[in-house]
Amino acid sequence: MNSPQLQRGVFLALLAIVTVAFLWVLMPFFGAVLWGVALAILFTPLYKWLLRKMRGKPNAAALSTLAICLFIVILPLAMVGVSLVQEVALVTQNIRSGQINFAAYFQQILDAAPQWLLNLVERFNLGDMAAWQARISTAAGQASQIIASQALAIGQNTFDFIVSFFVMLYLLYFLVRDGAGLSKRMRDALPLAKPHTHYLLNKFTTVIRATVKGNVAVAIAQGTLGGLAFWFLGVQGALLWAVLMAFLSLLPAVGAALIWGPVAIYFLATGHFWQGGVLIFVGVFVIGLVDNILRPVLVGKDTQMPDYIVLMSTIGGMAIFGINGFVIGPVIAALFMAAWSLFADSGNVDNENDPIDPPKTPEAADPAVQAAREARTKRD
Repeated sequence: MNSPQLQRGVFLALLAIVTVAFLWVLMPFFGAVLWGVALAILFTPLYKWLLRKMRGKPNAAALSTLAICLFIVILPLAMVGVSLVQEVALVTQNIRSGQINFAAYFQQILDAAPQWLLNLVERFNLGDMAAWQARISTAAGQASQIIASQALAIGQNTFDFIVSFFVMLYLLYFLVRDGAGLSKRMRDALPLAKPHTHYLLNKFTTVIRATVKGNVAVAIAQGTLGGLAFWFLGVQGALLWAVLMAFLSLLPAVGAALIWGPVAIYFLATGHFWQGGVLIFVGVFVIGLVDNILRPVLVGKDTQMPDYIVLMSTIGGMAIFGINGFVIGPVIAALFMAAWSLFADSGNVDNENDPIDPPKTPEAADPAVQAAREARTKRD
């Protein structure tokens, strides 16, 4: 029997199938789509300002926004990437030639270590020092091989990268120009109450803007400061270590210290006390303060999430999605908290006559949530 219920069920099944198929088709360009959306959200305020200045010419405003994005974001990253490839090749060559010898550095630290520290290490059965030296030497050799293989893989995947790059730019142009209309159509299509849809989409855009803006700003600041400190102290491969510090700074609190900490220990163990003291001072009071001041202001304040949620969602997102996870993880966490807040608020509306006053949440003061409560009350 061709009943309306059957027709609706078949239509919903078809809708689910074609949606999953469409997402499957887009999977090869997942990174391009993600960063196209993120950059569009980040540069939409600039597009709106240019649109007002150009008196309602959307194509010219979108092209100008794209050009500015290329100039201040993409071209600097490309220049750093080219310099980084050259630096990686030089460091790899120095490791193979023995100019950079991690085993020798480790032996120098052991020679300078006090006897009580060596006894403590032996007491906790951390193994023979010669064995640790052999392990470090082997790990250094493996690291050089990994770096070389990754450089080769980047060269082999250059075509895929170029295709994804131009897909991102193409998508970015249309998302900047037509983003407001697409957002409205999405709000109208989602089977949710309009205030809830508006609230969740606003949370989505706010978290992406805060995460990209905040984490990238912190990474650039920490990587630049750490690289300048390494260059001033004469550490080989300062640019490489700066990029590694910038990447690891995506892990709040401990990221950059994983690079400058061992170098400071080496300086102190080998008698270079002023170099070690300068590096510790820069690491703790300059690089550390950047993380402790900028990250809560740029990330936690806008997302309205506790620092530990930001930390866990960032690490978990990067473990699952790779480098893209530092955006995806906090977005999922923020939407999780927002959805449950709306659900709890709906329950509070149902129990508003209960003698016990339910606890208030920060989202309960949101205008969208109040509108949802008023609409629910009118229906009841």
